Amino acid sequence: MASEQLRAKWQQLSLKEQLGNLGSEISRTMHWLNKDRQIFDNAVNRALELFDLTLEDRRWHKRHQEIARAREVGCDIIFGDNSYQSSLADLLVYFNQFARAARRI
Repeated sequence: MASEQLRAKWQQLSLKEQLGNLGSEISRTMHWLNKDRQIFDNAVNRALELFDLTLEDRRWHKRHQEIARAREVGCDIIFGDNSYQSSLADLLVYFNQFARAARRI
């Protein structure tokens, strides 16, 4: 559960910044997969926390379905049977677009 301080700070970020930061956690998750279970689990939990904070941000209500689907795909990759036939690398490609766009501001 996110602290109020984190929630307030997160909601000061633009959508590009929020999704770019989510990409950083996806990258961290990929890096620690099959290396260190504790760090991997922490990265997964942090990514889910950031997904949830982004979904709670009312400014993005028109993008809610897109963000929720990205979360669903990520959970399917990590916890499910990968019915979307996707990978963390695929998700990272998606989120990296936002990180690059945020840096251009």
